[in-house]
Parts: sequence; C-alpha cells; structure tokens
Amino acid sequence: MKIVSWNVNGLRAASKKGFLDWFRSENADIICLQEIKAQEGQLAENLLRPAGYYSFVSPAVKKGYSGVLVYSKEKPARIEKRLGHSQFDSEGRILELAYPDFSLINLYLPHGGRDKHNLGYKLEVYEKLFKNLEKRPKDNLILIGDFNIARADADLARPKNNLKNIMFTPEERKALNRIVSCGFVDSFRIFNQEGGHYTWWPYRLNARARNLGWRIDYCFVSKPLAKGLREAFISPQVMGSDHCPIGIEIK
Repeated sequence: MKIVSWNVNGLRAASKKGFLDWFRSENADIICLQEIKAQEGQLAENLLRPAGYYSFVSPAVKKGYSGVLVYSKEKPARIEKRLGHSQFDSEGRILELAYPDFSLINLYLPHGGRDKHNLGYKLEVYEKLFKNLEKRPKDNLILIGDFNIARADADLARPKNNLKNIMFTPEERKALNRIVSCGFVDSFRIFNQEGGHYTWWPYRLNARARNLGWRIDYCFVSKPLAKGLREAFISPQVMGSDHCPIGIEIK
C-alpha cells in the first residue's frame, strides 16, 4: 500500500501547476493533502472527485484558509473531523479515516507565527493530540501530514541559527517528540539517518534551489505497523508548493 502526503499550499493554485498530472502518476492508495485553502463547493469536479477515488474534505470555517483532504481508493468504515479543540477543529486541520486493519489521521498542525504569537495555541493542540493518543490503542495507527516542527538538528539546514525560532524551539521539539515516546516511529528515519532531506523551503533567498530547508512533514507509524514498512520517501523534485510530497509504502 502506498500512502502519500503533501501540503499543497492551496489546491486550486496547485491544480494550475500540474497537480493532477502528479496525482495520476503517483497512483497511491491514499493521498493526504494539507492547506487546501478551499471549501468543497470551490473545488472543480476533477479535484473533488477524481476517477477511482473516494474523497473526504475537512475545510476551515474561514474561506481560503487551512483545510485538509484525503483521497482513498478504498472507502473507509468511518471518518472523523474533530480533535476536540474548538479553534483547531474550526480550522479544518484533522481528518481521520478508519479502515478494517488500520486508522489514518491526516494532520495540519498550527505554525505558531514567526513572532510566536500563536505558540501557546500550537502547544495546546499538541497536548490535546498527545492526550488523545494516550487514550487509544496504537497498534494500527498512522499519523501523517504537516507537523510544522523540525525534530532535530538533522531536520533543518541551519539548526544553530534557528534555536530560538518558531518550528525549532525546545518546547516545540519536546511536544513533537512525545509522539515518538508514545509508541510511534518516524518512518523516514528508519531508512535514512542523514541530514539534507527536507520537505519545506522558504520562498525567500532562493532557499529551495540552495536546499536551505526544513523537514516538518512526517509519517509516524505505530510500532506494530512499522514492521510492514517497505519504504519511506521525500520527493523534493515535485514542484507546485513550498512543500514537497512525502510518503510510505507499507505491507
């Protein structure tokens, strides 16, 4: 099974940059998108209901903001669009799909603001997510999406310059790494321990061409499921957003 995730930074904008060609070439079983920036009624039919897939959307109440979407070849038994945090849920940042053998949660975690004005909100959401994970069985769970935090020095190009900056503060890294301590595996790190592999690049300073990036998009797999991992990948050659796709192949 192939599962792919991509923060498209606006699905309608990405559709003008070759999104559907990429979508068809991937032929993934499940494709998770973040930051679609659209309500269902604003999406063209070929984006909302591509042939061969069911689609599920959790839009933000605010138009043109946030929102997540999942395409799936198999119809899930159940879907859920709430974490239980009112602001987070109103922003369309979570979509869980339950299948017979596993559940998948597509997440778009808050950024926190370059000036950290939303850091408190971000940490609240991580605490709520962690408490929810603690309460449920984790033998068949996949967490995937944009987590807006670099876990360690190897996950960004300039760690020393960013020690006090949003997405790399000690508080944020501690919050993200609690997911690992809770029984999940960072799938990419099973196959690759090296730095230089990033999923997001600032638009300024020609950062992508210089590979001055951050790895802030992840697929966390519960340990029992991780035994079936065959591959985990990052696809920096795919353009169309300030993020690139990530994914796994799992048996």
